[in-house]
Amino acid sequence: MRVLLDIKDNKAKHLLEVLKSLPYVKTTTLSDEKALLMEEIKEAVEELNLVKAGKKNARNAIDFLNEL
Repeated sequence: MRVLLDIKDNKAKHLLEVLKSLPYVKTTTLSDEKALLMEEIKEAVEELNLVKAGKKNARNAIDFLNEL
């Protein structure tokens, strides 16, 4: 199982030490940029699921490209 935690900087060091002391836990620290990218991808997938479920309207791809 993978878990993504958002921890205040002043508390992260202590919690990471505790987690690293557990033999069954592997920790990896993400850069701020990678964490932001992961959050944006998660939001995009959630929005796509809403479109597929008919709870949100999608934009026409041609109109979107013309905006760029």
